[in-house]
Amino acid sequence: MTLKALFLNCTLKSPGETSNTRAYIKNAEKIFHELGVQTEVLRMSAYNIKYGNSSDEGENDEWPRIVKKIYDADILIIATPIWRGDRSSISKLIAERMDGIWEDTNEDNGQYFTYNKVAGVMVDGNEDGAKKSIANILFDLNEQGFTIPVNAFTYYVGKAGPGKSYIDAKGDKHEFTNNYILIMVHNLVQMAKTLKENPYGTDLNKLKLQAKEMSK
Repeated sequence: MTLKALFLNCTLKSPGETSNTRAYIKNAEKIFHELGVQTEVLRMSAYNIKYGNSSDEGENDEWPRIVKKIYDADILIIATPIWRGDRSSISKLIAERMDGIWEDTNEDNGQYFTYNKVAGVMVDGNEDGAKKSIANILFDLNEQGFTIPVNAFTYYVGKAGPGKSYIDAKGDKHEFTNNYILIMVHNLVQMAKTLKENPYGTDLNKLKLQAKEMSK
C-alpha cells in the first residue's frame, strides 16, 4: 500500500530563507520514510495565495495548484510557527481557503474529497501558544472533512520571549517533542491505512434530507 504525506509549511520566511519550521518538518519526514510513506513539502510563502474562502479566487491565484496536491495526498500536515501567541497569518489564510472544500463533493453521497484523508499539526516557536494553535487547526481540519487520529500533533516551544528557535536551540534533541513526532506519524499512517481499506460509507446527501425531515 503506497501512501503520500503532504506538509504545508506556513512559515513567514520567504523562499531561500532558513526556516525553523522546515527543519522541524525534516524530522517528521524521516519517520514517514522509515514507514514507507512518500513525502512532499510546500512552503506557502512561495505561492501567490489570494484572500478568500473558495478553492479558486481567480486570476493569478495559485491555491488551486495546492488543492490538487491535497487531493492527491493521503495525509496532510499543517506546520506553523507561533507568532504573537498564535498560528501564523499564513496558516490562518490556508484555513480560510480550505473552506472551499465544502463545494467539492461526491455527487453520489455528498462526501467532501477530504473524507478518508487524515491530518495532523506541527507547531514550533519560542513563546507560548502551541496548544491554542493546535486546537484551532485540528478543529478546522476536522470540520473540513479530515479524520484526526489520536495524538495527531507535535510541538516545540522554547523559552518565552526573544531567544533561540528550533534550529539554534537544538529542538531536534528535545525528547518530549521527538516522542510526539513519533506518535503523530505512526498514528497518521495507521489511520490512513485503515481508511484505505475501510472508507467512510456515510451518505451525507441522505442525512441532509433526514435532517430536513427531523427539523419540520
